[in-house]
Amino acid sequence: MEIKEHLVSGIKIAEVISNEIIIENTETALDILGNLYYQGFDKIIIHEKNITPAFFDLKTKIAGDILQKFSQYRMPLFIVGCFSKYESKSLKDFIYESNKGTHVNFASNFSEAIKFSSK
Repeated sequence: MEIKEHLVSGIKIAEVISNEIIIENTETALDILGNLYYQGFDKIIIHEKNITPAFFDLKTKIAGDILQKFSQYRMPLFIVGCFSKYESKSLKDFIYESNKGTHVNFASNFSEAIKFSSK
């Protein structure tokens, strides 16, 4: 796992880069959140491929549990990926509603995530 630092308008953003799934459950998400928080990052970008596929099945409640932690600790999270492959209407609605806020956003590419980060 590599952490790439981006500085946007004085905001320190961590982009997590890996070829493996690194968020498998709430505990692994908290490990990453805590690690990056203590390194002084203000926001986190993670790629969809680095999150367990169960996250995107809202019935598992993994997404809710993980995103609650990011909101609770006030660490904005940007998830970058291709979400059109998911056919679940509830997931599409969840993504739409999340993108109205500032704590959790879903973006199709890195540039879009950076735009969200300046909200």
